[in-house]
Amino acid sequence: MSERLEDIAAAIVADGKGLLAADESSGTIKKRFDVIGVESTADSRRDYREMMFRTREAMTRYISGVILFDETIRQKAADGTPLVDIIKAAGAIPGIKVDAGAKPLARFPGDTITEGLDGLRERLADYYKLGARFAKWRAVIDIDQAKGVPSANSISSNAHALARYA
Repeated sequence: MSERLEDIAAAIVADGKGLLAADESSGTIKKRFDVIGVESTADSRRDYREMMFRTREAMTRYISGVILFDETIRQKAADGTPLVDIIKAAGAIPGIKVDAGAKPLARFPGDTITEGLDGLRERLADYYKLGARFAKWRAVIDIDQAKGVPSANSISSNAHALARYA
């Protein structure tokens, strides 16, 4: 796999392929497991993710990149193989979710701001060492004319955060 940004970007948007969003937090995956009666443990979460990533034909044919959560990028399969290596062996590019979620924007009811810029440089360096070659950051902006959101301050604050992330 090339380390050039241009090559990574081209590979991620390859025809007929897409990104697998496997970046659900431990809390989110617990809710999903609760619905099907599976206890959410480090091992059960690992086994679930390993099962997806080892589905070789689907991974090779349809997946260009996989967005991971902090726990996942550090996990190893039951046989000790890093999950990142399984993803790479299938020809997909590992990525990482780096935002810390949307939180209420102070003094602007109904508006949110995405957090996670503090310590981002160090986290990105660590994630790169762990195998991540792209990152995901999201901004959640609710639109509700009746509630007056988003406010101009929300748009400006989120644009500023996105620019700092970029």
